[in-house]
Amino acid sequence: MDVSPKDRLRAVDLAATVGISVQQVRNYVEQGVLPPARRTESGYRIFTTAHARALSVARRLAEGHGWSRAREIMAAVHRGDLPAALAALDGGHAELDRERAEIRRVLGAFVTVLASPPLARPAPRRAARIGEVAALVGVRTSQLRLWEQRELLRPGRAPGTNYRVYDEVELRAAQVIALLRRGAYPFEIIEAVLEELRTTGSPQRVRAELARREQDLHIRSLRRLRGTAALHDYLRGGGEAG
Repeated sequence: MDVSPKDRLRAVDLAATVGISVQQVRNYVEQGVLPPARRTESGYRIFTTAHARALSVARRLAEGHGWSRAREIMAAVHRGDLPAALAALDGGHAELDRERAEIRRVLGAFVTVLASPPLARPAPRRAARIGEVAALVGVRTSQLRLWEQRELLRPGRAPGTNYRVYDEVELRAAQVIALLRRGAYPFEIIEAVLEELRTTGSPQRVRAELARREQDLHIRSLRRLRGTAALHDYLRGGGEAG
């Protein structure tokens, strides 16, 4: 079918619509991001408003899903494999769902931590030994050693005796682990909580940072939704036909 002259675009004009190079346009055709381009008798590719529309959709998808997934989706669409395109989209939205659930679980863990009073020290000395820490947090010494093996606890060693000693930070860490394990939190969440605590030193600051991340996730989710909506409109317009 002949292409109407008014629908034709030069490669340089197509590239300019989204601020990329002509070579990138050619690459997108080869990768399937853009539909196949017919050629003139002299071998030049014929670009049309359909390519401009596909390029716009690809850019919108990339804003929400990233370029790797955008390329995967558009290539599947243009080769007529709609199930593969939809599977890639679903995977992108599922990633955000898992991230949102993890943030909420960590926030819930911090609610538990914030509600717990600091432990009273057993004696006015610099560091506590493993037996004292176990008694304070209500676990066996073997449990503390297991947490150390998992690199959740980082006790020091006393000079000369090489006994494990726990300073204020590690004593608090032991309390946090014990609290969260009683609340059935998995070790992955506990590790995230401890890492945040060791980074900021303040449960309140960590909670604020996690709330900020959750807001950032809302923004990313909306961008992903806009990209998916753009693809939906493209499909309704026959974009999968190439």
